[in-house]
Amino acid sequence: MAKKLVKKRKVKIIPLLLVILTLGVIFLAVDIYLNTKIENIIIKGTTYLKDDHILKEAKIKNYPSFYFTTSSSIRNKLEKSPYIKKADVSKSFYHVVTINVHENRILYINASDNKLILEDGKKIKNDDNNYRVPRLMNYVPNTKYKDFIKATKKINKDIFGKISEITYVPNDYDKDRFMLYMDDNNMVYLTLTKFKMINYYNDVLKQLGGRHGILYLDSGNHFQIKE
Repeated sequence: MAKKLVKKRKVKIIPLLLVILTLGVIFLAVDIYLNTKIENIIIKGTTYLKDDHILKEAKIKNYPSFYFTTSSSIRNKLEKSPYIKKADVSKSFYHVVTINVHENRILYINASDNKLILEDGKKIKNDDNNYRVPRLMNYVPNTKYKDFIKATKKINKDIFGKISEITYVPNDYDKDRFMLYMDDNNMVYLTLTKFKMINYYNDVLKQLGGRHGILYLDSGNHFQIKE
């Protein structure tokens, strides 16, 4: 019986190594690319909230992977914060994340319990971040409270930072009367229907020539100089 010859096939080591090496390089390059960190974070729209607070809430303070950190995950984390009504998040070249924050404004601090009152009416614990917002010094009746919240929303943010205290001071003629104590030691009396007039406060100051006193916006528009 004739012997059957089995031909040995030589494995070509060099081409095999080249394939393995090529696949390894491709895998490594993809891994590095996908794990490239966020290079820059742009935060817009904030007045009260600090950038550090936004980064912490979004869990991107350590600049994680640009590709594995999705816009929707950042948005969902931010919108869980009581201070944020909405967050628009976008990505752009080169590894830039832009966050546009729509704040739930802090309207005032309630002096009786040190709670923060937000634009949507929520009352939350004061986190002691030294927000430049006024303190409501006394009780506002329930019948006036909703209108008071609406009125404070009409005050521009730049003026809001100049109000130190708000006190409800009704008299025999007007039950909607409030007194605003400003951080420059001026006092302003106004009513719920005239709260937005405080937005002209800077224009009034220019006309006072550095004098201090009481501005009456509740009945007429006149200024009483302090002696």
